[in-house]
Amino acid sequence: MADSIPSVSVYTDLQGLDQLSAAVKQEGNTTQNLREVASQFEALFTQMMLKSMRKADFGDSLFGGSQVKFYQDLYDNQLALLLSQGRGLGLASMLVKQLGGGTQGASKATSTGKATTAAGKVKASSAVSSSTLDPQEFVSTLWPQAVSTARAIGVSPAVLLAQAAHETGWGKSIAQMPDGSSSYNLFGIKADASWDGPTATVPTLEYVDGVAKRGTAAFRAYDSYAQSFSDYVQFLKANPRYAQALKSADDPAAFTDALQKAGYATDPSYANKIQAVLSGGTLRNAIAGLKLSGKMPINT
Repeated sequence: MADSIPSVSVYTDLQGLDQLSAAVKQEGNTTQNLREVASQFEALFTQMMLKSMRKADFGDSLFGGSQVKFYQDLYDNQLALLLSQGRGLGLASMLVKQLGGGTQGASKATSTGKATTAAGKVKASSAVSSSTLDPQEFVSTLWPQAVSTARAIGVSPAVLLAQAAHETGWGKSIAQMPDGSSSYNLFGIKADASWDGPTATVPTLEYVDGVAKRGTAAFRAYDSYAQSFSDYVQFLKANPRYAQALKSADDPAAFTDALQKAGYATDPSYANKIQAVLSGGTLRNAIAGLKLSGKMPINT
C-alpha cells in the first residue's frame, strides 16, 4: 500500500531516508512514492538554496564562530525539510508530473482572457502545464512563428508574444490534454461549434457583468505552437467582429483594445494587461537577448 511509505520530517532521521528508499524499491513507482521522493529532492534543493544565501552573507563578527555555523547549518537543513512539507515550493509537484505521476494534486495557475466561441460566450481558463520555459526561452522558441504570423495580419511580433505570454503565464499555464500532454494553445481560443479537432477541458474563470464565476470549458488543442499561431490568424480573419482589430493591427494599443471591445475576453482589464507585458522589461529584455544571441535575424 502507498500509505505505508514513510515521510522524513527530521533532517537527522537518516533511518527514515533509508526506509523511504527501501519502500520505493519494494512497491514501485506509484504516485505516492514519487511524491515522497520528489519532496525529498525539493528539500535538498531548498537546502542548497539556503546554503548559497548564507554564503552571500558578509558574516557576523559577533556571532560568526564555527559552533554557531554548525547549528545554523542544522537549522537551515531542518528548515528546508519543513518548507518542502505539504504543497511546499511547487517543485515536488512538477517533478511528479514529469516522472509520470499523473496530474492530480498538481497546482493550477490561473490565466485570464480566453477567446470567444462562435456564439460570443467568453471564458477565462485555469490550466496546468508541465512547461518549464522562462521568458527568454519562451521568446526564443516562439519568435519564428510570431514573425510569420505578424506578417499575415500586420501586427508586431512582440504584440503576439505579449498576448501569448499573458494568456499562458510565459508558457507555464498552457491547457493540458487528458494524458498530460500540452494542447499548445497559446491564445486561449475555445473549441466552438466550428472546431472539429481535439480539445482540452479545463477549469475556467468567466467574467459575467464584471463578476468572476468559475466553471469548465473546452479549448482547442494543437499539434504544435506553429499550428496555434496559424489558427489564431484564421480565427481573427474568419470572425467579422475582429475586422476593426485587424484594421488597427499596426497600432498595438488600438489592436488590443479592439480585441477586447470585440469580445475576445471577458476580463475587463485584458487589453491593459497585454499592453503592460508589451511595455514591460521582461519581454523587452528577452527580445534584446535574442538579438544579441545572433541565432536569427531580428527586424523589430
